[in-house]
Amino acid sequence: MDKIYYSDIKETLYHEKMKNGLEVFLMPKDNFNKTYGLFTTDFGSIDRSFIPLGKENMITVPDGVAHFLEHKMFDLKNGDASEEFAKLGASSNAYTSNVRTSYLFSTTQNENECTELLLDFVQELNVTEESVEKEKGIIIQEIGMYDDNPDWQSYFGAIKNLYHQHPVKIDIAGTADTVRKIDKTILYDCYRTFYQPSNMVLFIAGHIQPDKLMDIIRDNQDKKSFVSMPLVTRGDYQEDKSVFCRREVKYMDVSASKVSIALKINDIPSNIQDRLNRELAFTILLDMLFSKSSDIREEWTLRELINDSFDVTFIQERDYSLFFMSSDTEKTNELEEVFHQFIKNMKDYSADPVIFERMKKKNIGMIIQAFNSPETIASLFSRYYFEGINAFDLISLINNLDIKEIRKISNLFDDDLTSTFLIIPEGKNID
Repeated sequence: MDKIYYSDIKETLYHEKMKNGLEVFLMPKDNFNKTYGLFTTDFGSIDRSFIPLGKENMITVPDGVAHFLEHKMFDLKNGDASEEFAKLGASSNAYTSNVRTSYLFSTTQNENECTELLLDFVQELNVTEESVEKEKGIIIQEIGMYDDNPDWQSYFGAIKNLYHQHPVKIDIAGTADTVRKIDKTILYDCYRTFYQPSNMVLFIAGHIQPDKLMDIIRDNQDKKSFVSMPLVTRGDYQEDKSVFCRREVKYMDVSASKVSIALKINDIPSNIQDRLNRELAFTILLDMLFSKSSDIREEWTLRELINDSFDVTFIQERDYSLFFMSSDTEKTNELEEVFHQFIKNMKDYSADPVIFERMKKKNIGMIIQAFNSPETIASLFSRYYFEGINAFDLISLINNLDIKEIRKISNLFDDDLTSTFLIIPEGKNID
């Protein structure tokens, strides 16, 4: 077992790669009562096409299968994993993103037993055709709830219209039609392929004894047998650089209009360091432009174009990247015009070195603060792990970030690569 001390954050990380390929990371927090465990697989909603383990030909599975599998993982041979965690005094949950699926527990007691339970229930799939059919109704009902959520419709609508082929345009849960196509065989194909130890990472943080817990994890894994796992071969989506749909209006039963705009960012760097520099630069840039004290945000607020619902984010994942901004507004046409003008003006943006350094310090402070939250650091670590990055190195990486990176990304703002999505109250005319 490796033991690594990070002096800048005064944290120690324990690491061991199991014989089966599973990488385990433990971060003890002696002054914490809570322990948080996160078990993550590199499998998300965009992984529709792949070569199943032990087979030669690529298959395409229905949209929403990763999310569906997440639901069914909690089925035990005789019971439910959530109930077993509750018996240990712990809470449990799971979530699926476009590129990952994670299973978690949070507890103030029985952390060793909870870790074993987390490993055991995720490393064994127990489904029947009957349970699969029953789950379809539950998930279809969940999809219906998102259909009525204006924030989700606004966010997803703008992103959906950016892409021609890439499956990020498909809702994580799929649609009612695609969910109905999922069966037991499909779930097992996905499970055997993506839930191999070498395609997963386990991160435990909190009130733990790392030497003892690592022994427990090692013994647990040694008792199990796994097929030798090659790298997963995933489908390659031939995505056009252009935008699929430039503008869409959706009428909903809402009290206020919402304007959203998404910007498609092509040519994602293949080099890990270049990818990270771009992501960190975007994070700093968005703070420079849109922090509560920024000139742009103050101006837009004073003009009553935006309110507290205003949201701006940058997303960069395995093979797609985008910028998104949105707000509720009573001035739909004016805000739409302002959003587009902002993107057009970004090519001429000149970053202030003083503000740049200040925002670097702010983000370093936020990362240091994150280490006081087992949930936050576990999520952050697992997210970067599959990018080939150690989240414990983020502070030094931000420190070394040069303002030239801001100038590079300002050239990525191209209004021809935007998609605008408007949500309008039913019966209201926006023209």
